[in-house]
Amino acid sequence: MAQLTILRYPDPRLMKPSEPVEVFDDALKKLVEDMGETMYKAPGVGLAAPQVNVRRRIIVVDTSEKRDNLMVLINPEIISLSEERKIYEEGCLSLPHIYEKVERPAQVKVKAQDVHGNWFELEGDGLLAVCLQHEIDHLKGTVFVDYLSPMKRNRIKTKLLKEERELKKVASTKSPDRNKKGGKR
Repeated sequence: MAQLTILRYPDPRLMKPSEPVEVFDDALKKLVEDMGETMYKAPGVGLAAPQVNVRRRIIVVDTSEKRDNLMVLINPEIISLSEERKIYEEGCLSLPHIYEKVERPAQVKVKAQDVHGNWFELEGDGLLAVCLQHEIDHLKGTVFVDYLSPMKRNRIKTKLLKEERELKKVASTKSPDRNKKGGKR
């Protein structure tokens, strides 16, 4: 298994919709394993393929306390949402250290395929409902900050871009070739 690189908001690749999975083969199983490993190591409770620069309709989720119940949903579709709504504090592996309150339906029912292509349905409430909606949003090119006011969204975007510039600056000062004569420039 390999840990994958998670794209950081506002990377434009996060805003592109995903394509359906049509081939259920060993490459798909390997991708799902790698996504699970990446999610657990991050650590997170959900990860969508677009977050690791794969434009396919695949999500992995584990909201269990012991972190031992990886759920794989391929080509997931929301088939019903409750009228009752709740506000939850959401975070995202593509927006490290950012948490904001988002209002969503309290319960969700989803139809999806497993790694073999078999269809199943899953109902969730609480954290699972939030996670399923959040990850399926990623497949549409939507990030949870899209539900916030433009002012909050711009503040978050500015903060993350500043962090990214600082990280690049630190990385460039640690480059072994930077201070060598004739090194890469």
